[in-house]
Amino acid sequence: MKLIVLDRDGVINEDSDAYVKTVDEWVPIPGSLEAIARLYKAGWTVAVATNQSGLARGMFDATTLGDMHFKMQQLVMEQGGCIDLIVHCPHGPEDDCDCRKPLPGLFQRIAEHFHLADLKGVPVVGDSHRDLHAGMRLGGVPYLVQTGKGMRTLEGTLPPGTQVFDDLAAVVDCLLRGSR
Repeated sequence: MKLIVLDRDGVINEDSDAYVKTVDEWVPIPGSLEAIARLYKAGWTVAVATNQSGLARGMFDATTLGDMHFKMQQLVMEQGGCIDLIVHCPHGPEDDCDCRKPLPGLFQRIAEHFHLADLKGVPVVGDSHRDLHAGMRLGGVPYLVQTGKGMRTLEGTLPPGTQVFDDLAAVVDCLLRGSR
């Protein structure tokens, strides 16, 4: 199985320091939905792992989050693609959970869902250190996009082996060329 794990905010859709709280605020980054569709058409399995502390903070509810994810799925399907699995952490930073990135819980759930022992060699695409580190804990390969918080993330020290790309479309171009 060719599996890829994507962060949501800042990778697939525009991010906001004020949180993406409504379906209308969920706006795709140009080229991201088409990139997911290209992966799907090339036989890749696409998973999304996303921290959604806005739930714990009371900024939106589970129904609204579901509606955002439904919109994302619908728009990807209109491009001929599919997101095979979406997992999210509903907790805030003060909560004692194992799923809030940079902890590996979401990635463990993805591995279990697909009956994998780990995510060794799986591309993990994010715009922050926590995205990259969480995936690497199970053997994922870090890909940083410069969308979302990616430019700020570049100012720090990146995990060893991190590849840096303009956006998700550029990551997909690389993967589909077979040069990962």
